[in-house]
Amino acid sequence: MQVTLKGIQLAYDRHNKIFDQLSFHVQDGELLALLGPSGSGKSTILNLIAGLLTPNAGQILFDETDVTKLDARNRNIGMVFQDYALYPQLNVMDNIAFPLKMAHVKKATRREQAQKLAKLVHIESLLTKFPNELSGGQQQRVAIARALAKKPKILLLDEPLSNLDAGLRVELRDEIRHIQQVTGVTTIFVTHDQNDALRIADKIIVLANGVIQQVSTGADLYRHPRNLFVAQFIGSPKINTIPVANLIPYISKEIPASILTQAVTAAFRSESITNDPVANALMTNLPVTMTHQVQIGRDSQTQLQFENNRLISTAISDNYTQKIQTINVAPRGFFLFNDDDVCIWEGDAHD
Repeated sequence: MQVTLKGIQLAYDRHNKIFDQLSFHVQDGELLALLGPSGSGKSTILNLIAGLLTPNAGQILFDETDVTKLDARNRNIGMVFQDYALYPQLNVMDNIAFPLKMAHVKKATRREQAQKLAKLVHIESLLTKFPNELSGGQQQRVAIARALAKKPKILLLDEPLSNLDAGLRVELRDEIRHIQQVTGVTTIFVTHDQNDALRIADKIIVLANGVIQQVSTGADLYRHPRNLFVAQFIGSPKINTIPVANLIPYISKEIPASILTQAVTAAFRSESITNDPVANALMTNLPVTMTHQVQIGRDSQTQLQFENNRLISTAISDNYTQKIQTINVAPRGFFLFNDDDVCIWEGDAHD
């Protein structure tokens, strides 16, 4: 099922406007991630789609049907919450089957459906256990199976991984992607963790302060950020930023004067900084002081100081024993932003 929000306005009072003209579209069978910091409006969007909140203006469409004022019980939504929200007095079988019981499905049928869903989320051996006997990851799998029990047209996941440790988080986010692909259900996934979104989403909406900053694939957000917020929010380590005025004496590649006069902030990815020669380099022989180098997994991160700016490179060899005094900056992953933090120039396009 397709989901469309058109011109959504939401305000709790005159001084507390949440959304103003919020619009986006989710394709049938797509896994969309709503990504942004706390307070950006991600969970509020889920509550609007689920029918738990009604906008002050605008439309919510499921396919071509306007459901803006439709009761939540009639929207055929499956929802998974951050805190699992399982019934402690029911075992796994009965938790999964509960929506079917409420729909007056016969006991034998709902038990059969619960067993199939338990197998789908790999908890078929836990059907007789109760929530307090399960790990966080197992409880979340039960919650997902329960949400799928009534065969929803749309699955909403509100920070489903935030209470899990790192290992379980990786395991379950991959499982969510697998389940979504198997069922084909349109899924909207809320997270503040870019790794979750980049790993499993077909498309990502980056939000800040109730405003959509950019909608695209993870790769496109990284390579072509529309503004400085997206450039800084997407990518690890965080993108390096320096006032353009500090860099002008070292720019070796011709950048149009009309661009440089508008540019306020330069930003470049950690992999753009190297001590090796760079073909078509944007900057050469930028004077730096090497302050620290550390191995993080397979990556070596080198911390450098340029004037009052700290830089991080992941393109300098981890066995580099001599102190680095100059660096070169490649075009790929280099961006210029104006006073409104809008990207006005990309090195990729001129590499």
